[in-house]
Amino acid sequence: MLTLLLLRHAKSSWDDLSLDDFDRPLAKRGTKAAAAIGQHLVKHALIPDLVLCSTAVRTRATLTLVMNEFTEATPTVVYDEALYLADAETLLEKIRAIKGYPAVVMVVGHNPGLHAIALELIRTAPREPLRTLAMQFPTAALAHISFEAPSWSRIAPATGELVEFVLPRKLS
Repeated sequence: MLTLLLLRHAKSSWDDLSLDDFDRPLAKRGTKAAAAIGQHLVKHALIPDLVLCSTAVRTRATLTLVMNEFTEATPTVVYDEALYLADAETLLEKIRAIKGYPAVVMVVGHNPGLHAIALELIRTAPREPLRTLAMQFPTAALAHISFEAPSWSRIAPATGELVEFVLPRKLS
C-alpha cells in the first residue's frame, strides 16, 4: 500500500504587493494552519518518508512549519522548481518518477494543479470528503490518498482511495 499526501501551501501574505508571486511569505493564519497540519500528521502516524516540494517561498515555509512538528523522524526532502504552479500532468510525472520504496510521499504545491491531480487520482472516497474536495482545495488542505500499487511508477488516474481530506480550520 502506498500513501500519497497532497498538501497545498498555507495561506500566503499579500501585504507587500511589490513581491513576485514566487516570493510571497506566509500570513499569520498560514503559519497556524501549517503547524496544525503537522500536528495532524504526527497524531495519525502519517510522517512522510519522502517530500517533494515546490521551491516557492510559501511552500518551503509551509513545509518547515509542518516538519517542526515531527519529533522522531526526518523525511527526505526534494525541492523541485518544476513543482512551482505545476499542472496535474507534471505532478503525475513527478510522482511516477519516484525511485525506491518510500511508503508515504507528500507533495507540497499549488493550485490549480494539486486540486486537479487529487480529483484525477481518486477512484473511491467517502461522500462528504469527496464533496468538499470536489468544490475546493483551500490553502493548507491535505488530501490523503492510498493506492494498492507495487511502485510509484504504477500510479494511474482513478486508482486511488481518498482516505481523508483535512481542512486546517476543522482541526481542534
